[in-house]
Amino acid sequence: MTADFGGTLRAGTTALKAALDAVKAGSVKNVLVVSSDCRLAPPGSAFEQSFGDGAAAFLVGSENVAAEYVDGYFVADEIYDVWRRDVDLYVRTWEERFVYTRGYLRVLTETIKGLFSKSGVSPSDVAKAAVYAPDARRAGELARAVGLDPKSQLQDPLIDAMGCTGTAHAGMLFVAALEEASLGSKLLMASYGNGGDAMLFTVKEGVEKLRGARKGVKGHLALKKPVPDYTTYLKWRKLVNLPEPRVPMAVSYPSASAMWRERHRIYPLHGFKCRKCGTIQFPVLGPSHRVCVNCKAKDDFEEVRLSDRKGKLFSFSFDFLRGVPIGLINLEGGGRLFLEIADADVRELKVGMDMELVFRKLELWRSDGIYGYFWKATPAA
Repeated sequence: MTADFGGTLRAGTTALKAALDAVKAGSVKNVLVVSSDCRLAPPGSAFEQSFGDGAAAFLVGSENVAAEYVDGYFVADEIYDVWRRDVDLYVRTWEERFVYTRGYLRVLTETIKGLFSKSGVSPSDVAKAAVYAPDARRAGELARAVGLDPKSQLQDPLIDAMGCTGTAHAGMLFVAALEEASLGSKLLMASYGNGGDAMLFTVKEGVEKLRGARKGVKGHLALKKPVPDYTTYLKWRKLVNLPEPRVPMAVSYPSASAMWRERHRIYPLHGFKCRKCGTIQFPVLGPSHRVCVNCKAKDDFEEVRLSDRKGKLFSFSFDFLRGVPIGLINLEGGGRLFLEIADADVRELKVGMDMELVFRKLELWRSDGIYGYFWKATPAA
């Protein structure tokens, strides 16, 4: 079962609540909820300084639970405060005082107080509150309005570190709170957008398995790289029209049928492992590739996933036509991949350095209606 939730900044928490209800009802065993946002602000506006892009993912199930859902309170409210129509490129807003006093503060105060009343939990019982906030000042005002101590109970909104990430903001702050939460403590998550969602969780033993096994919010923030200049930002956001580069006619473009045929190679990054000698080959062998390059065994392979493996940078170069580093990666356990290198300055790359794989959108030169995604390499944390 798959579903898309959108049209509101509360889409992430709404999807999470739907997943919790589905698992509780027994209609599904596990649900993966991904909340992400990338909002464009008018150039030179205050939003351009405060907006950030981000995503958070939660696996909802009944085993190895890291945070157990306790209760929730949800409010619907129709107001034009901050919005974007289907034809708008940029986010629009009404007068600031109206937006925050009649919208954000009023609605989330009602929502969070409603949760406390419904659940019987007092503000003092909450260890950390992960609350959507357009800025740090408003987050502090909201905390005081609902009886929370902004200094000790409010999760850092990380506005200076990553900006307000819209739909993903509450989820990202909740993950950040989980990274440091103690067993048995209560965490509150609240989001805002044409209403409010507030949910209460208790930290369980499963959280210990997550710590150290994933980068989390702290790890990703530690790896961030600043955009060198405003022109680069405008270019990456496609807010300025640039001439398309001249490319050779031999360059291939996405094919819907080819993407379907090679879906196991593209998405989970499957390679072939020889059952005789264990040699791993990539890409997945086709009808014309039936023999192991090492032991020469014929038609005796099994598919293996390579996306979760780390590796070493064997060699690298720089594609001046597209402006990206490219390299050969020797994976742990075998296998060699030729990939673009992301989130790295070519001057910082060194042969033999540790690398890991990330799933990214490919930059294409032709707008033919198909978005291309594949794996890239990046220096390991």
